[in-house]
Amino acid sequence: MDHLFTAIIQGIVEGLTEFLPVSSTGHLILSGALLGFTGEKADTFEIIIQLGAILAIVVIYWRRIFDLFGLVRLKPAVGDASQERQKAQKLNLIHIALACLPAMLLGLTLHSLIKTYLFSPYTVLIGLVLGGAFMLLGEKRQAAVKVEGIDELSYKQAFIIGLYQCLALWPGFSRSGATIAGGLLTGINYRAATNFSFLIAVPMMVAATGYELLKSYQTLTAADAAFFATGFMTAFVVALLAVMTFLKLLERLKLAPFAYYRFALAFVFLIYLLVAATK
Repeated sequence: MDHLFTAIIQGIVEGLTEFLPVSSTGHLILSGALLGFTGEKADTFEIIIQLGAILAIVVIYWRRIFDLFGLVRLKPAVGDASQERQKAQKLNLIHIALACLPAMLLGLTLHSLIKTYLFSPYTVLIGLVLGGAFMLLGEKRQAAVKVEGIDELSYKQAFIIGLYQCLALWPGFSRSGATIAGGLLTGINYRAATNFSFLIAVPMMVAATGYELLKSYQTLTAADAAFFATGFMTAFVVALLAVMTFLKLLERLKLAPFAYYRFALAFVFLIYLLVAATK
């Protein structure tokens, strides 16, 4: 029962934070430290529950994803641009590739260094603060909105967002925070930036989790099936609810409340770590 409780807690943490601009990796590292759930098994478990969160995005955006592969046909997105312009610039797989390749290539190159030196509570706290500051910068320096709908996104804007996504290789920075704030800096409105951030999360997370799973699959055993299944389903359901709620609230709340939450979380955990170090 203790193991299932840990699975549920970590699944909730993953589902709530994976697509919010607060850093799921950072939260999982911090909550894992609190629960005493660390090591190879914990690393593999995090990969499995991330797959649950990915499934939530696939369910929510299945029409858009099928449209990218030509399996269904969507009407042009609603925006200020004419339907002819939207059709000419319709979101396609090139946009997705341009946004994903920078972080994929850099992550593959620096993977061992990141795993060795950046996956600790203290580096996560730094990432939380830096990521929060970048989100506030994105809001303050937001460029004049040129893109109202996701189908108006240019290849250049997609690539620039991909460069901003590289910042999230630092645990705690937040992939969604980096890409949404980066989208604002390139002249994309909140909803379009958020939708694009969630769409490019699918190939990014599939690639990252697939790579990690290939390296750690030997830690999976039949005895852990219920444990991993519980975490997977919890992450899926919670992520589904979190994303739908976040999409409704973002244009009203903006990014600032999430940035201030990150600062508060970093401060609280810094005190906790300092106190724990003195015992």
